[in-house]
Amino acid sequence: MDEAQPAAGRAQVTTEVTARHFRVASPATATVLGGLVLALVVACALLTYLTSDLQPSADLAAAAISVVFGAVGVVVARHLPRNPIGWILVGCGLWLIVFTDASLYSVLDYRIHGGGLPLGLVAVLLDNAWLPALMGVPLAILLFPDGRLMASRWRWALWAYIALGPVLMAGAFAGQAGAVIGRPIHVAPDGQLVSSNSGGSAFVNALFLLLALIWLAWVVRQVISYRRSSGERRQQLKWLMSGGAVCVVAVVANSLIGTPATPAANLISAVLVLAFAALPASIGVGILKYGLYEIDRIISRTLAYAIVTGLLVGVYAGLVLLATQVLAVTSPVAVAASTLAAAALFSPLRRRVQKAVDRRFNRARYDADRTAAAFAARLKDEVDLDAVKVDLAGLVHQALEPAHVSVWINERR
Repeated sequence: MDEAQPAAGRAQVTTEVTARHFRVASPATATVLGGLVLALVVACALLTYLTSDLQPSADLAAAAISVVFGAVGVVVARHLPRNPIGWILVGCGLWLIVFTDASLYSVLDYRIHGGGLPLGLVAVLLDNAWLPALMGVPLAILLFPDGRLMASRWRWALWAYIALGPVLMAGAFAGQAGAVIGRPIHVAPDGQLVSSNSGGSAFVNALFLLLALIWLAWVVRQVISYRRSSGERRQQLKWLMSGGAVCVVAVVANSLIGTPATPAANLISAVLVLAFAALPASIGVGILKYGLYEIDRIISRTLAYAIVTGLLVGVYAGLVLLATQVLAVTSPVAVAASTLAAAALFSPLRRRVQKAVDRRFNRARYDADRTAAAFAARLKDEVDLDAVKVDLAGLVHQALEPAHVSVWINERR
């Protein structure tokens, strides 16, 4: 009896520790973190006003992305507290808004108040606070959608990432500290440190390259999973890939714009930055399995209107150039005629493009439409009522796959 007491005591302590662990990962904790993100977003708006920010649209777009990350993370963490993806998304939103606030505070301190405000050095040291957010997004992609790795062969990449990620962040923060401690601090209008310490940059760049290879491997893993999946899991991965595709397009377009030189370019850049929020939004929808059946229609409509817009812009520009440069038509007449031609082409072009896109990206709806059209054509020549009932039941099973089908016919003449 004396020997059994310690074992029972250890079991009780273990149970208490486990319960305490799961209390930390609770809906209340998620709500608190979400409130912290909102508070920092309010601080971002206040700092934007106090600094007379030269790029308010970009900073507010970054704050909006933080809100999306935080909101999606809170919703996922509250519904599925044991799924790490929700906590990762909340952390990404938190670190991103910390970075934005730190940049604005650095401008307020060192460019407006001459370094006389408290915690200015801390704000400068947080210039690399975007790194944890950058590290968290690929981790959420790897663990999507249930937070577990089904294939053990990918765990080596996860453990390597967990080991190298903190080393990269520590190296970046150490380089930032070496550049500011004991030296004059000069902050650019965008909040970035003007002077930088090049020591260790080669090491940090090498780690970035290695981690980029790991990120690429994780993307390949999800592509392979998509090709092998079916049903609900395939729809979930389709949401993830759609959000990722929007982010890739936004990154490429933003890099082509470069540093915005005009207010219009600055606004376009901010919209492209805001498009990054498509990734956390798609991750949240995929995990919570809400509206998965609509992803095919969203993809097909987006692609169709993008293709139609590109074709109409090309037709419009071609007609204007043809009329003004070749036919020597006056510019107002050429613009008006080109506008009318593009408007006339919109509906027929949209129908043709939508049909082609549905055939490739929305097969379920395309096949259902074809099946219904074929049934309507057969119905014109059918006179046997029993044959119509059998054909109708087969059509419904083929198009909708219901669990049960009943056909009711009014017998009154």
